[in-house]
Amino acid sequence: METRRTMLLRAARLGLAACAALAAPVHAFAQETWPARPITLLVGFAPGGGTDLIARHIAPRLAELLKQPVVIENRAGASGTIATAAVAKAHPDGYTLLLGHVSSNAMVPAIMPKLPYSAARDFTAIALIGSVPQVVVVPRSSPAKTLAEFIQLARTKEGGLNYASSGTGTQQHFAAELFQQATGTTMVHVPYKGSGAALTDLMAGQVDVNFDTVPTVLQQIRSGSLRALAVTTRQRVASLPDVPTVMEAGVPDYEIGAWYMLMGPAGLPRPIVDKLSNAVNATLQTPEVRKKLVELGTEIAGGTPEQADAYLKAEIARWAKLAADKKIVTE
Repeated sequence: METRRTMLLRAARLGLAACAALAAPVHAFAQETWPARPITLLVGFAPGGGTDLIARHIAPRLAELLKQPVVIENRAGASGTIATAAVAKAHPDGYTLLLGHVSSNAMVPAIMPKLPYSAARDFTAIALIGSVPQVVVVPRSSPAKTLAEFIQLARTKEGGLNYASSGTGTQQHFAAELFQQATGTTMVHVPYKGSGAALTDLMAGQVDVNFDTVPTVLQQIRSGSLRALAVTTRQRVASLPDVPTVMEAGVPDYEIGAWYMLMGPAGLPRPIVDKLSNAVNATLQTPEVRKKLVELGTEIAGGTPEQADAYLKAEIARWAKLAADKKIVTE
């Protein structure tokens, strides 16, 4: 079975090839009439978070290539679903786009059957931007110094452990559920309205662990407020070279990360899709953009719309299965 890393690497190779197509002629509709005005890029999370940072790193270069402003609009709340629903209902003219996220576009749909959009039908996948690792972090007061010690603590502590997340259906929630499934442990979920409040309580020792993205917790790890036990990807992260992966620490076949994808509403005309895809791929190969994304721990992807669509469908299926296996459902 093809791993998530293999899919990302394949997309990255295709992204390099797609850069050359940026200057190639495309349909006259896309070239001559689009874009003729500013483009709005909706972000489903608050300013300063990982999704917002990705958007703000790529938007200026996209604007240069498309020769129109790319305006970021944060519509935070409900695990990213407010912004996602807005794009699903938008007119498919290329002027309202979404920085799609694993939570709002694959995980939340797996557990909320009454969402106002269909993750599989209501969007056009344009280009996979990349994936950011998560990291298992505990407060510095935790007795667990390694992941093995944490697993033992989770199995033996009277009253059990709890874990924080930035909301039901987010990548932190699913990372913890996947971890429990892989390790045979049981923890209590404590959802917050965002990463900020969750991390505040984590540092204070009010909750025992979080599985947040590397960019969100890197400063706290470096300052010693939080202790990093393992990263959730198959390879170590450059910004945390001494932190082992979950698999290195003894948990086989554990891999998860927060991915980001440029998306539009369903029915987006193919000439617009192609022009956007080419612009994203060229943006991801721009040295200053790559440097900023890599500093966030991003595994850069790129690639064709077909590759993005295949990746999206695989992720929707993956998290639907986990939700069914764990019987996670909410109204």
